Amino acid sequence: MVLAVQPPLAPMLARLVREVPRGAYTYEPKWDGFRCLAFVSADGVDLRSRQDRPLARFFPELTEAFEDLRADVGRDFVLDGEIVLDPPRPFADLMNRLHPAASRVARLRVETPTRFVAFDLLALGEEDCRSRPFRERRGTLARILAAAGSDVGQRIRLTPATSDPDVAARWLDRPGSGIDGVVAKPVDLPYEPGRRTMIKVKEDRTAECVVAGWRPLPDATVSSLLLGLYDGDDELRHVGVVTQLPADERVALVRDLAPLRIPLDEHPWSRGFLIGASPVGRLKGSAARWTPDMEHDWVPIRPERVAEVGYDQVDVDRFRHPARFRRWRLDRTAESCRLEQILTGPDSDLLSDRAAAP
Repeated sequence: MVLAVQPPLAPMLARLVREVPRGAYTYEPKWDGFRCLAFVSADGVDLRSRQDRPLARFFPELTEAFEDLRADVGRDFVLDGEIVLDPPRPFADLMNRLHPAASRVARLRVETPTRFVAFDLLALGEEDCRSRPFRERRGTLARILAAAGSDVGQRIRLTPATSDPDVAARWLDRPGSGIDGVVAKPVDLPYEPGRRTMIKVKEDRTAECVVAGWRPLPDATVSSLLLGLYDGDDELRHVGVVTQLPADERVALVRDLAPLRIPLDEHPWSRGFLIGASPVGRLKGSAARWTPDMEHDWVPIRPERVAEVGYDQVDVDRFRHPARFRRWRLDRTAESCRLEQILTGPDSDLLSDRAAAP
């Protein structure tokens, strides 16, 4: 049998808003993992990333679970979902799962196991389900997963959902739960590949950070601001950058920050900061990985100026994406800018909660 929906296929996307919309929506957590389309048939399991990259070889525990699920259901199917760590852990640990060595893959499946959080059904048997309303697709998906054995249920889970916008709003306040927002789906929405027809809600978090340096463009204007926060040992930790600066601001900042410029040996980062040593890679706009014996590509300044910045996700103790400059905080001292502002609480597992399902 040929699957009714086959790769390559672009997943349906969402547009960003800051508040939970109200109306005829189904609300689901927005998981902080790898978006994945699962094509499951008698020919095998094909897991594809959002960019159509094959993922099955990296997650053997999931391919085995999908094979078992097909045996339980007795039909081929295509699911949309997210690969997440079980239980929730830093995103860098999930990035580590993409390792080319088979021996490492075998070890990591035990050390950092994953599960597939399913949130849509694209095909079942010979039927292309994409034109059906989302309410119907989710109902069928729920029945399929309810028929699975307990072992499959540990690895492939139906995402929580609610029709109550107040419940969805509370999900936004779950640091460490493995989610980074909420997705709102109109109940009658068909599956539209590649189109931003869903709504994703993310809180606009802010933090006051020390501006400890800047990285220049070839014309000597400011490319990015280097941000720091003080930890419990009063060490200034490099936590991220601001990159989106207007052209006139890039010129003005050179004049504004010039009086604060100091030699490297007088700076808290004089012995280096290894910001590239992370599975999530070097943050765009940051200074390069360096040690004191290497030429550095940033301008050290006295860590006195404080900026309020907006950010979304945090990987352990640094911003995953460049922060957004909001305003200078001349009323704040550098020493008051602490790392605790951006640290999440203890990990909790939203999938273990009882959630409403419309």
